[in-house]
Amino acid sequence: MSAPKLACAIVIAACVCVTAAKIKVRADYDKQFDFKSVRTWAWHKDGPGEVKMARSSEDDPAPIQRRVEPPMVDAVTKELTARKLTLDQNAPDIRLHYYVLVTVGFDTQTTGQFLPAVPEWGVPPFTASTMSYSIMQTGSIVLDVVSTKLDRVVWRGIAQSELEQSSTDAERNARIREAVRDLIKKLPGK
Repeated sequence: MSAPKLACAIVIAACVCVTAAKIKVRADYDKQFDFKSVRTWAWHKDGPGEVKMARSSEDDPAPIQRRVEPPMVDAVTKELTARKLTLDQNAPDIRLHYYVLVTVGFDTQTTGQFLPAVPEWGVPPFTASTMSYSIMQTGSIVLDVVSTKLDRVVWRGIAQSELEQSSTDAERNARIREAVRDLIKKLPGK
């Protein structure tokens, strides 16, 4: 392979890896709640979080929770401490609870899907046929902030990404920390 073709292949591979590693983060919050008054936080009374799996009927969330919870708890604690919030289990202003959702998703492409259905384009009528079909595991982290005074969720952040089966535990933990960091950045207040 010539040098220009090799360089082009490397650039394309790098772009594909960066795209696959993208974590989509979004958040919504109660605009009436005063986030600037929040000084203390704690985990939910029943525990920090839950893992929900929707891949097959034999899924057991317990091993996933044992693997995911330590880096999740550590990352949230670190990010909230950086925002000058104090952990207070007795009388917190807010309580946090996370959900990790593991599901199966799919992506398809069909012939002509990006063309408008108008005769001006000169595209003959044809039956759509699937050109590409991929099945992937997707993971989401949902982080809820509950006001202890109002006893309701006042902020919810969601981070979603495709899961890589070949990732090591260190790579997964780094992805969890990255997702939590991006989520906490969207928390209003400080």
